[in-house]
Amino acid sequence: MESSNSITGLKVGLGIAIVLFFGTAFYTMNLYKESNQTKQELTNEKQLVMNDLNAMAKQYDEAIGENDISNANLVEAREKIQGLIDSLKISETNVKSLWRYKNKYKSLQKEMDVLLSQNDSLRVENLYLATSLDSTRVRLEERTMFTDSLLVQNTALAEVVENAAILSTVGLKGFGVIERTSGKLIPTERASRADKIRVCFTVAKNGLVQTGDQELYVQVIDPESNTLGSNEQIVFGEKTLNYSIVSKFNYENTNLNICEFVASKGQDKFEKGRYIVNVFNGKDLVSSSEFTLK
Repeated sequence: MESSNSITGLKVGLGIAIVLFFGTAFYTMNLYKESNQTKQELTNEKQLVMNDLNAMAKQYDEAIGENDISNANLVEAREKIQGLIDSLKISETNVKSLWRYKNKYKSLQKEMDVLLSQNDSLRVENLYLATSLDSTRVRLEERTMFTDSLLVQNTALAEVVENAAILSTVGLKGFGVIERTSGKLIPTERASRADKIRVCFTVAKNGLVQTGDQELYVQVIDPESNTLGSNEQIVFGEKTLNYSIVSKFNYENTNLNICEFVASKGQDKFEKGRYIVNVFNGKDLVSSSEFTLK
């Protein structure tokens, strides 16, 4: 009887041991599965944080690239992101570590929102400033062009005034004359009878010319290309003028009729042929005509 009870006790104990064994095995298996699942979830979560950090770094890269001048705040924040990424790569994959990185990410996210907002405002201001500078440069260029144009016009006007402020002559005529002892002058076309060449012209009125003593150079050239009269020279810069006589007069801004006489060379008579008469104001030829002695 006592032996039977012992056997029964052993069977019961063995059954309990078997149940406990299988229970422990089942529980251990479940713990293992849960551990692997948790680890996978933490790994996935870590990758999500890594992706968010990389996306944030890309935003900073784009913001930095949009500025011609490097923004020190953006560059510093970008370096913080890169440091966090490098740290996350080698960190342990556990809840505590992941939670810490998530908090840092959220803090950096807020900082980025502020910095990018400031950067956008600064970019708008720079764009406005650049547009304003372009507009100012255009106005300056227009002003410079206007000033240059005005200078050219003034220079041209000064040249016109300078060129216009000279004496001119009209009605220039040259012809031979016979001079009587009484002083009477008789025009002639015969070279053998002419005693002198008479040159007459009118000095035209010009309000731009200063009144007072003035002079013009008269040049008479015979058919042999000789300059008659005094045949003296005067130099104007690089130009030399041979003239027959200097016509001096008092100019009062009115038309003035003038006649001058030019003699032949020595005792010689005048040559037959074409004669040229020129009147110069300084180096400038102001009128010219010709006549013929037969």
